[in-house]
Amino acid sequence: MVGNTIKGLVALGHDVSLISLNVKKNAIQPERDVLLDQINYIEYNIDIRITAVEAVSNLFTKNSYNIDRYYNAGFEKLLFRNLTDNKYDIIQIEGIFVAPYLGVIRKNSKAKVIFRAHNIEHQVWQKLAQQKSDPFKRWYLQLLARRIKNYELELFNKFDGIVAFTEQDKASILSYGAKIPIVVLPIGVDLSLYKPDHTKTDFPSLFFLGSLDWLPNREGIEWFLDNFHKDLVDGHLKAKFYVAGHNIPEEFDDYEVLGKVFIHGEVDDALEFVNSKSIMVVPLLSGGGMRVKIVEGMAMEKCIISTTLGAEGINIKNGSNIIIANNADEFYNAMLKCITDEHYCRQIGRNARKLIEQQHDVNTITRQLADFYQSIV
Repeated sequence: MVGNTIKGLVALGHDVSLISLNVKKNAIQPERDVLLDQINYIEYNIDIRITAVEAVSNLFTKNSYNIDRYYNAGFEKLLFRNLTDNKYDIIQIEGIFVAPYLGVIRKNSKAKVIFRAHNIEHQVWQKLAQQKSDPFKRWYLQLLARRIKNYELELFNKFDGIVAFTEQDKASILSYGAKIPIVVLPIGVDLSLYKPDHTKTDFPSLFFLGSLDWLPNREGIEWFLDNFHKDLVDGHLKAKFYVAGHNIPEEFDDYEVLGKVFIHGEVDDALEFVNSKSIMVVPLLSGGGMRVKIVEGMAMEKCIISTTLGAEGINIKNGSNIIIANNADEFYNAMLKCITDEHYCRQIGRNARKLIEQQHDVNTITRQLADFYQSIV
């Protein structure tokens, strides 16, 4: 998502710097992207893992450790040095977890500061809490949601402008009292990179792709596997099922069944993986914002089965360019239909690609972003 934005800005002739706060969670470091050679790039690694003692002690403060754990004094010093050495016109903060550094930015730069709201973060935690049957877990998640909400609502008017991905998020931000300019710009993708090759696609096959250190993803795929594992292994869902993504817990290996359910973990080439499978499932029960993986899946002409929440903000048409399923029965019926009707799947995928070409071309969206910058400056 950030990479596509940078590509678009570079193509428009802008000088771009990326100062990246890299989260270290035992993840494999990716190879350097050629895009990084076209910009000024600095990265700084931090470890955001938290101990049980820290989590418990946080209960006796008013702060949100979800936000606080992203603050690092070393990174703040790096920012300070960079801001004093460079004169920027626009500084864009990507998501709420980088917001703790707004203070050092304001003190050391005259640039206009744009906040790109990836979602309304406290709403994600509220929805997670609603899904929990355990009273303590529900109470704890509600506590986190309240603290994040307090932080988030105080934050919005501290920027010079806000970019939201969805109209729903814009409406929420306005309802919370934001008085600054807000524009809705959906996720854009570089369509030249998304080249479906159906000769390499296994039909029928089902897959999930997403990072499982994001709690809504983990919650959703656990719900899916708990509901459909038996149907995939011994029932009428005669299709292989693949799970891939970052930081998949070891206990997910228990779901693996030889020849039927595959727990891949992180894959070397995400687009190649997506191309090789035919039906994408997005069983998102909580969360917010716009899902990058759905936009990318649609660009790859995938037949996608998603909850309404998972497809939020995308101009979908159920049964035409996506299939919406909001409970176990609807998911089962949708999967059964898809794995038995290849023509239907292909048509859904073709329509999905058309939607992305019309509304999510990164070149168009980046021009609109640059126009928004200009209006702020």
